[in-house]
Amino acid sequence: MNIDRAVMLLAGTLVLASVLLALVVSTWWLVLAAFVGANLLQASLTGFCPAASILRRVGVSSGCAFR
Repeated sequence: MNIDRAVMLLAGTLVLASVLLALVVSTWWLVLAAFVGANLLQASLTGFCPAASILRRVGVSSGCAFR
């Protein structure tokens, strides 16, 4: 798995978990989904993704989007 797919997997998991927690625990969990969405928007505009930087340090192979 490369960084691009790992970032999408992480973002999708966090959004789904946030929605599930908002339904079960508290609607404040939707703030996490908003944060993930804002981070995805920022990464698409600037090319910098904090999650990709962390995954790169861990040793995940580079993809074409985040080099």
